[in-house]
Amino acid sequence: MSKSPWRKKPISAYQAEMKKSELNRVLGRWGLTSLGIGAIIGGGIFTLTGIAAHDHAGPALALSFVIAGVGCLFASLCYAEFSSVLPVEGSAYAYSYGTMGEIFAWIIGWNLILEYMMGATTVAVAWSGYFEKLLHQNGIDPPMWLMNDPVTAAEKAADAGVAAPAFAFNLPALLITWVVTSILIKGIKEAAKTNNLIVILKVAVVLFVIFVGFFFIDTDNYTPFIPEQVIDDTGKSHFGWSGVITAATIVFFAYIGFDAVSTQAGEAKNPKKDVPFAIVMSLVICTILYIIVSLVLTGMVKYNQLDLKAPVASAFEGVGMPWATVLITIAAVAGLTSVMLVMMLGQTRIFLGMAKDGLLPPKIFGKIHPKYKTPYISTILVGLVVSIVAAVTPIDKVSEMCSMGTLLAFSMISIAVVVLRVKQPNLERPFKTPALFIIGPLGALFNIGLMYFVRPETWVAFLIWTGLGVVVYFLYSRRKSNLNDPNYLASLKGHDGIVEASENLTKED
Repeated sequence: MSKSPWRKKPISAYQAEMKKSELNRVLGRWGLTSLGIGAIIGGGIFTLTGIAAHDHAGPALALSFVIAGVGCLFASLCYAEFSSVLPVEGSAYAYSYGTMGEIFAWIIGWNLILEYMMGATTVAVAWSGYFEKLLHQNGIDPPMWLMNDPVTAAEKAADAGVAAPAFAFNLPALLITWVVTSILIKGIKEAAKTNNLIVILKVAVVLFVIFVGFFFIDTDNYTPFIPEQVIDDTGKSHFGWSGVITAATIVFFAYIGFDAVSTQAGEAKNPKKDVPFAIVMSLVICTILYIIVSLVLTGMVKYNQLDLKAPVASAFEGVGMPWATVLITIAAVAGLTSVMLVMMLGQTRIFLGMAKDGLLPPKIFGKIHPKYKTPYISTILVGLVVSIVAAVTPIDKVSEMCSMGTLLAFSMISIAVVVLRVKQPNLERPFKTPALFIIGPLGALFNIGLMYFVRPETWVAFLIWTGLGVVVYFLYSRRKSNLNDPNYLASLKGHDGIVEASENLTKED
């Protein structure tokens, strides 16, 4: 078989491998939906809303959430169709391998490390910040050097007018990573149960914000709903419709995570139907909650008086309910825990998919625990990397890299699902994206457009990371790919379409 980097994995090979999966199929549609909600609702709703409303959109923040939600919906519908055709744990990597070619799939899989592993690192650092705030609210003041990475500790020391500590590391970020890692090693059922409990708690707090905050809304705060556009001293534009769009690019990142549902297809009871349902449903539920929270928040407090760091908590302080800030902080801590859990879970399943294809060492990333039925070596490795990076790295250094990996995956999947519909129109599709030839291109354009707003230095780091991935592919993955093995497709004989698919693959290459 050709060693062309454009070679594709036969669609029917995925179907054959799913029948041999060693993972436990224990997740139903609402369990999958809960994982999606767990990944989406995190600290973003409690922090990003302040910056977006105060500096860019005003009360029209609700429109920004609508725009960002619709943009994500385009990508989610494309993911939903793919997950019904290829119900495998590799997510965007696997979908691209079957449609765009091996090199595309490798680049997406490599960059999904930015979304999942670096995303988990970002969340671990944010979790530590909320946890420290919770300790302060209860009269506990831990030493600065034990709660922050060296750079952040030095900055805080300078602000406080004291000497920077000689040694510093973020102990809470390290510890919460290993707590999550231990849960993931024990099995998907335990991880799902933990996530379900956390989701119930944080959705309850979001509903508390909505229903209690409703009684403190002053409709005068909604005027003007879209503040008049202004240009500041640096030449930057604020408010007006351009401000609404800018705010949409900011709050977009509060939606990241719905695609993690597709990484759990290997553990779903009925993946062809339940995974598409969970992807779309989790996004719809969270979008509705986000829009209502933004309306309540900008109704409680005038947009230009919102606190930038803790807008929801400060809004309740402003109406004489300081105790609510403790509740909101607890919800943020719990919410970030479930985001970490789903992100790290997704990363190990993507590694598992790549290891099954031979693109990563199977003895490390593909090894399944005989009792727990989880990729335990990969899980420990991910936990080790996340915990070390989170303990010593400032949050702003990893957060934008996380976004780049996500936007690339969303863009490619929006294109790839159109390619698959054109090239293989007769494939069984339990879920079909409506108006695909409109939604697919719009999804790609929306996410590529957001990549335009990312800082130049982040683009440089992203291109260096991608270049490193290409080097790894040609030095290792291309040579070790299962598609080089003449016995690989032969081992899958007996599954419908496998011989025809292999013949087509050979002709294409």
